[in-house]
Amino acid sequence: MRFVRRLSIVAIGGVLVTLARRAMRRRPRPAVPTLAIRRGTFAARNGDLARLGMKVGATYASASARKVFASAERRVEIDRQTELKSAQHVSERLGDMKGALMKLGQMASYLDDGLPAPLRAALSQLQSSAPPMASQLAAEVIERELGSSPDQLFVEWDPDPIAAASIGQVHRAVVLVDGVERAVAVKVQYPGVDQAIESDLKNADLLGFLLQQGFSGLDPSEMVDEVKSRIREELDYTQEARNQSIFAEWFAGHPFIKVPRVYSDLSTARVLTTELVAGHSWSWVAEQSQEYRDRVGETLFRFVFRSLYGMHKFNGDPHPGNYLFHEDGSVTFLDFGLVKHFSDDEMRTFIAMVSSAAYERDVPKFRTVLEDSGMLKLDAPVSTDDVGEYFGRFYEPVSADRDIVWTPTYASGIVRHTFDRSSPIAQYATVPKAFVFIQRINLGLYAILGELGARGNYRRIAEELWPFVGAPPSTELGEAEAQWAATHR
Repeated sequence: MRFVRRLSIVAIGGVLVTLARRAMRRRPRPAVPTLAIRRGTFAARNGDLARLGMKVGATYASASARKVFASAERRVEIDRQTELKSAQHVSERLGDMKGALMKLGQMASYLDDGLPAPLRAALSQLQSSAPPMASQLAAEVIERELGSSPDQLFVEWDPDPIAAASIGQVHRAVVLVDGVERAVAVKVQYPGVDQAIESDLKNADLLGFLLQQGFSGLDPSEMVDEVKSRIREELDYTQEARNQSIFAEWFAGHPFIKVPRVYSDLSTARVLTTELVAGHSWSWVAEQSQEYRDRVGETLFRFVFRSLYGMHKFNGDPHPGNYLFHEDGSVTFLDFGLVKHFSDDEMRTFIAMVSSAAYERDVPKFRTVLEDSGMLKLDAPVSTDDVGEYFGRFYEPVSADRDIVWTPTYASGIVRHTFDRSSPIAQYATVPKAFVFIQRINLGLYAILGELGARGNYRRIAEELWPFVGAPPSTELGEAEAQWAATHR
C-alpha cells in the first residue's frame, strides 16, 4: 500500500512536469501585473509548475538513494519525511498559483485516499486558507468595480480576509439596508486570475489525454470543452450571483438547507456581496457524533438531488470548503460559480437511467438508455450483464432497500472504477458533454459521504426525491422537508 501511495505522489509530479513542458512550448504572453502571476509572464508561471514537478521527483529520488543502506526503521522514517516534504512543496506552490491548478489541488484533497496522508492534509488547507492578496489590492478591485472605496461603501470593512481560495478571497463588512445594519461577505476576485486560468486551460488537452487512458473509446474534445466552459463561467461573479439567487429563492424557508441572500447592487463581475453566515468548518464536523454526521450526510444528499430533480440544476463544485455547518444539523451552501443547468431532454435521460438501473432493475432497458445517451457505443461486443454490472456500480447505494454505511474505500473505489481499463466495457464507454459534471455526484458527493461515514437507508431517501416515485418521508429530515415542500410550491 505504501508503494502505491508513493506512486500516487510521483505521478502528480510527473503530470505537473508534462503539463508545464507542453505549456512552455507555447508562445509566452505579455506580463500581467497581478498577485496571481506576479513573476511577470505566463512562461514564468509554467516554469514554476515545471520546477514543482521536478522538485517532487527529486525529493523521491533522493529518498530512494538514502534508503539503499538504511535499516528497516530508518526506511520508514525516510518515507515519512519524504511525504511531508513533498506535501509542503505541492501545497505551497499550488497555493501561490491561484487558478485552475489550485482547484485541482482542492479536489484531490478529498477525492483520493490513495494520496499520502500528509499531502491530503496539506492540500485540504487550500479549501479555505490559501495565501491572500494584500488588503490594499482588494480595496483597489472594489473601488474599480463599484466606484467607491470599501470605507465609503460599507458601514464597516474588515481589510483582513476570512477566507482565500482559488480565484478570490472573502472579507467581512457591514451594510445599511432599509435603515438596518446587516453583516455581509464580500468576495473579491484576484486581479489577473482570469489570465492565469486561461493559461492553465490552454493545457486542458492533457486532461483529455489522461481521461482517455481510462476510457479507450473516449473522444475527449467535448468533455474538455465542457470543463473549460464551466471553469470560465466561475470567473464571472455576475453569473454566480444569478445562480445563487435562484437557489436562495428556491430553497427559501427550507428547514435545514440554507443559501445566503445576494446583494446585487453591491455585486459585479469581480465582486460578489452576500449575506454573511456564521458556521463551523468541515474539520469541526469530524469531531461530532456519528448521529450528527449521519444528519449532515443526509442533508448533503437531499440538497444535491432535490436541486437536480426539482430545479434541473446541479451545483457542480461539491467540496467541504463550500459548506458551513450548524449546531442544529442544518447546512449553509456557498459558492455557486460552477452550476450546471440541464435541459428537459437531459433530465429525461438521467431519470431513465436511474429508473431502469436502480428502481426497475431492468438491465436490457438500462443498456438501451446508455446507448441512446452516448454513454456506451452502440452494439458494443460486450454482454448486457457486464454492462449492467459496470455502469450499475454508480447506483449501488440506492439499488436496494437496506441500511448502508458510506466509507472512504467505497467512494475512492468509485473513482478507480470510473477509470478501470481492465474492464471489457472501458474501451466502449465514454462521457458525453451532458454527463461531465453529473459525474461530480459520484466523485464529489460520494467522497464526502465516505469521509462522514454516513449511515442510513439511502434507497428510501432517494425514493422521496425520485420524480417517478415520490415516496412518503422515511426519516425525520424527510418529514420536515415534506412540510416545507407542501407550502413551498
